[in-house]
Amino acid sequence: MYRNLINRCSSTRLLIPLAMIALTGLGLSVASAQTSSQSQTTRSASATSGSGQYYFEFRSRQAWDYGHTFVVFGRVGEPSRKSNVAGLSPKGDDPQMWLMGHYVPVPSDTGWTDGDLEDRYITSRYRVLVSKEQYDRTVAYIRQLQAKSTTWSVELYNCNAFVADIANFMGLRVPSSSWIYPKVFVSNMRKINTGHPEAANELVSENVKEMSNPTRDGRAMIASGMIHPESAPVGSASPVPNVTIGAVRVSNRPASPAGGAQRSP
Repeated sequence: MYRNLINRCSSTRLLIPLAMIALTGLGLSVASAQTSSQSQTTRSASATSGSGQYYFEFRSRQAWDYGHTFVVFGRVGEPSRKSNVAGLSPKGDDPQMWLMGHYVPVPSDTGWTDGDLEDRYITSRYRVLVSKEQYDRTVAYIRQLQAKSTTWSVELYNCNAFVADIANFMGLRVPSSSWIYPKVFVSNMRKINTGHPEAANELVSENVKEMSNPTRDGRAMIASGMIHPESAPVGSASPVPNVTIGAVRVSNRPASPAGGAQRSP
């Protein structure tokens, strides 16, 4: 899976409780399989809200570094299709494109990426049921958003921000920042929309907790001996690029109103 899963990370600068901390070594993005017990935990932690025969499911999945956030949509009971997946990521499979996106905006893809429809990679999910009318209206918005979202940038517009725009359009609450791990972003959005408003104040602590999670990315899982993927880019001809991200600021400002998620803390 190495070739198709190279660039699929879309979170960004990671929130941490100190106002000025540098993050280093956020290398190549390659999806890494989770164990079946982890997948079961993910499913049991999911939640569904709303009513109707159609759904939008916000998901996060593992990658070689900090992961990817996206949305899957369709009719309840029908198989998921690649054409019904939307998310923002650097264009193509070139890791250098992902690397450059940490400094300047780069061309983007806005659809399915390898691993999006495989349960073993999913780290968090939140499903919202809607009527046919709501579904059609939101899908139309997603198609418009995909058409105009031509660039990906860690700082200016990443996968969390892209998904937040969709959630805002649907009238959902979103986390106050897009600079967090995808798993934390989706989990926090699920909580604040399903009767746990206090979760909005737990965003920073949950992100810090995820930083020390031994299974938060592929490299951590390999280092701990949990997985031994044949596709891991160890000793490959192209070295894993390293990224040094500058100072991080934490903000408690609320998310911006419908029509655009907060782009930066």
